[in-house]
Amino acid sequence: MATIAKVAVLGAGVMGAGIAAQVANSGTPVVLLDIVPKEGENRNAIAEGAVARMLKTDPAPFMHPKNARLITTGNLEDHLHLLAECDWIVEAVVENLDVKRDLYRKVDAVRKAGSIVSSNTSTIPLSMLIEGMPDSFAADFIITHFFNPPRYMRLLEVVASPKTRPEAQEAMRRFGDVKLGKTVVDAKDTPGFIGNRIGIYWMQCAVTEAMEGGLTVEEADAVLGRPMGIPKTGVFGLLDLVGIDLMPHVMKSMVATLSGDDPLHTLIRDDSLVRKMIAEGYTGRKGKGGFYRVNRAAGKVKEAIDFKSGEYRRQEKASLESLDAAKSGGLRALVSHPDRGGQYAWKVLAGTLGYAAALVPEIADTVVGVDEAMRLGYNWKFGPFELIDKLGPAWLAEKLAADGRPVPELLKKVGDGTFYRIESGQLQFFGTDGRYHDVTRPAGVVLLSDIKRRSNPVARNGSASLWDIGDGVACLEFHTKMNALDNDVMAMIRKAIGIVERDFKALVIHNEGSHFSAGANLGLALFAANIGLWPEIESLVQEGQETYKALKYAPFPVVGAPSGLALGGGCEVLLHCDVVQAHAETYVGLVEVGVGLIPAWGGCKEMLARWAGNPKAPRGPMPPIAKAFEMISTATVAKSAAEAKDWLILRPTDGITMNRDRLLTDAKAVALKLAEGYQPPAEPTYTLPGPTAKAALNLAVDGFRKLGKATLYDVVVADRLAETLSGGDTDITATLSEDAMLELERRNFMALVRQPGTLARIEQMLMTGKPLRN
Repeated sequence: MATIAKVAVLGAGVMGAGIAAQVANSGTPVVLLDIVPKEGENRNAIAEGAVARMLKTDPAPFMHPKNARLITTGNLEDHLHLLAECDWIVEAVVENLDVKRDLYRKVDAVRKAGSIVSSNTSTIPLSMLIEGMPDSFAADFIITHFFNPPRYMRLLEVVASPKTRPEAQEAMRRFGDVKLGKTVVDAKDTPGFIGNRIGIYWMQCAVTEAMEGGLTVEEADAVLGRPMGIPKTGVFGLLDLVGIDLMPHVMKSMVATLSGDDPLHTLIRDDSLVRKMIAEGYTGRKGKGGFYRVNRAAGKVKEAIDFKSGEYRRQEKASLESLDAAKSGGLRALVSHPDRGGQYAWKVLAGTLGYAAALVPEIADTVVGVDEAMRLGYNWKFGPFELIDKLGPAWLAEKLAADGRPVPELLKKVGDGTFYRIESGQLQFFGTDGRYHDVTRPAGVVLLSDIKRRSNPVARNGSASLWDIGDGVACLEFHTKMNALDNDVMAMIRKAIGIVERDFKALVIHNEGSHFSAGANLGLALFAANIGLWPEIESLVQEGQETYKALKYAPFPVVGAPSGLALGGGCEVLLHCDVVQAHAETYVGLVEVGVGLIPAWGGCKEMLARWAGNPKAPRGPMPPIAKAFEMISTATVAKSAAEAKDWLILRPTDGITMNRDRLLTDAKAVALKLAEGYQPPAEPTYTLPGPTAKAALNLAVDGFRKLGKATLYDVVVADRLAETLSGGDTDITATLSEDAMLELERRNFMALVRQPGTLARIEQMLMTGKPLRN
């Protein structure tokens, strides 16, 4: 199979530049070209400007600023010869067929034989793109449709033609999967492919039915949000996010390419309100506001638009009986409720799910591809066919018929069955041939969820489980809310250490939740503090210290495999692992100061040891203390696994996996390699300056307070952190043990947890999710 070692992106707009950034994130050199600007002397200004903007964009397209160095910028007149060095050339220019075809002819004249050419189009059929092009070009051409923003959205739709070489398609799948971290879904050459074909129908249906059903913006988004496993933005919040002005263009393109009998045509209405909003600059978050806005003139008042008057009013929380019914009765209770929320939910779901069911196999061969596209392209928790299973396919078919709506053939065919089932521990899906087939994973992908279907845990309690993942490796899984750490998690870690020592070679700590761990369970801590259970709190702190230390010095290798947030105690778990194999999108840090505390499960002593052992750091006792203090006192959270290496939260030797679905496989391989002749690490010792270092740190914090960059209570917390990191009452001639450092952490943590300022911070964080700046 051909290797993609260098890439070119033609078009430096939002999508083209974002694709180039993600290619660079994979460590692959990329050429970024755009047109020569009409004005100015710099002929590369557009591409250069795109890279410069991305370095300032938040959320960042680059996983690390240094990745921008892998991008070579240029223009489409002077630098097309650079394409001869590239193995994959992706076009991301304006959605104009003539412009694209003209560019393809120029590309074909300079590209090397066998190089893959693709388009990021989301609206133009592949058959039209390659019309009139040589067969040799058509054989290397595919569509690679990324979703915006390319770094964060995991879906990559790949569309091939009958002329496309299988080797080219497979090379693209492999690169998209392993290097770019995407779930690659094969789509048919139909308008909008999978995600946008269904997603655009869903959005238009939601907008039309909300306006005609008398719902408010807030009610519509509440109904279409969490009860259906859709992000809380719902539809109107989503439109504000992507840009309201984009919708008319997308609809126009879809209408022009869809057949006249497509159900989308029935949803088109006079969009006078939307036209008025766009004309007045209310295009969403990028404009003056959208369906929602913040009225800064009135004192940052959150407002929503009124569909009837077109005027803004104060935002209100949705209050519908159907929403209450959904909490206890689920999706069917929601769509069966007679109030306007229930009727709205039914109309949108009936339309969207019926539409999706009628499109297989037109847009994709299987229901699995459709569900993956909607989950990953639109951040739905459940795909359309998973939602149908929640309602019950037979129930849905009967209700569609009773409502006078068409019942799709696939829905009739599944009958009293479901679109997914588990047979002998294997997940299966219902095919268009009327039979069930195993859901297969790409080569090298092992999911914990698949292992859990076909086996029982080695050990389990209410907060964590231990699983046998084969080849002598066990996997410790947290499964609390946000994977917060509590007594049961600690108990399972200790139990796992004993089991693994006896029966396994190595341990991986991993879960498939949205986040690895949000840290300690603050609710339990606040409850204990409010009733003065100080001995119990100190016991929990000491228990955590002893548990993590036992993990660190276990007689077998421990590999952390995080994804998403790994904060506070979750970060400290990773600091005590032999190796971390992190998903690229791991956001990790010691954030305890935000709730008025300091890390006390070994975070302080581990960061000191890492910075003291850093060969690139200046020599002497103060630089490691200063770096650890800077990171912890500012609650620094690395915004990628690559960035975490800058702070030594991850070691330079720790691994990074781009595709989350491959994380467990990669971590297991690392664990097995470590198990060969494994020896636990040696215990560190600490030589710290004591009060002199603390005085220097406190002086710096006082300077920040005078500048208004630190609050009065920040000073209190920083004082305790400074005492811990400087070694307390020690001096430079003494040596502190690891246990002495843990005692310092524990003592200063307990001093802070008794403070009203700390309790106020914890309470605010639990209530609002935002830190209190007291």
